[in-house]
Amino acid sequence: MDDTAAALGDASRWRLVELLAERPRSVGELAQLTGLRQPQTTKHLQTLARAGLVTVFPLGQRRVYALEPQPLTALADRLRKLAETTEGHAEERQVLARYRAAIEAESAAAEGDHWADGRGFTFERALKASREEVWRYWVDPVLLASWWVPRPLTVTACVLEPRPGGRALLDYRDADGEYRSEGQVLAAEEPERLTFDLSVTWPASFTAHYDLKLTESAKGTHLHLDMRLEATTVAAVPAIAAIETGWNEVLDNLTEALTEGSR
Repeated sequence: MDDTAAALGDASRWRLVELLAERPRSVGELAQLTGLRQPQTTKHLQTLARAGLVTVFPLGQRRVYALEPQPLTALADRLRKLAETTEGHAEERQVLARYRAAIEAESAAAEGDHWADGRGFTFERALKASREEVWRYWVDPVLLASWWVPRPLTVTACVLEPRPGGRALLDYRDADGEYRSEGQVLAAEEPERLTFDLSVTWPASFTAHYDLKLTESAKGTHLHLDMRLEATTVAAVPAIAAIETGWNEVLDNLTEALTEGSR
């Protein structure tokens, strides 16, 4: 497969393949049709032959080349599978497009530090689990680490100590670096309410104030999360632009984790 792709990665060889797909042709005919010199044509055909794409038939003084369909069929199957895989995560491409548009909009609005202070976000979820179970997924470090960051980030350390003055910490990483947010828990009323602050400590810094409320519902628990920003910096534009998309994915992770936990 690699040899096939490499052999076809040249415009002249690709043109030779197109011509041979119509019918077998001699070196001289191929040189005439492509405008290449005959030695160049022969060299390209030898590369295609080594990749198994063509077969040469010596016919007296003439050398006629014929295209082999099997490598092309195998490549077509591989490309079809790649296309199907790509179509399968079209939503992720749309998320990236929305994220890029959000960054552009926020960049235009960020004229100086504190540009987004006071901005609020609200997130809600209907969860098929008891309040006590949902609460555990917020305050148990192991359970919290299972859902608290969007892909492809990985939690390396996290804690929400459910008491006033308790630690709030989220360390995470991806292939491009490591990141930290830290603060403190302001209020905790098990299993109903958790209030805490987290400040991003890398150069693109800002502080977020979180107010989590869990109420009983007919099917389980209604989660209501308010978020308010403070001390925002211009460098934090990409992070702030990602808040809505990121937290929606994170809460989807929580929903999935609770479902798996119940199983």
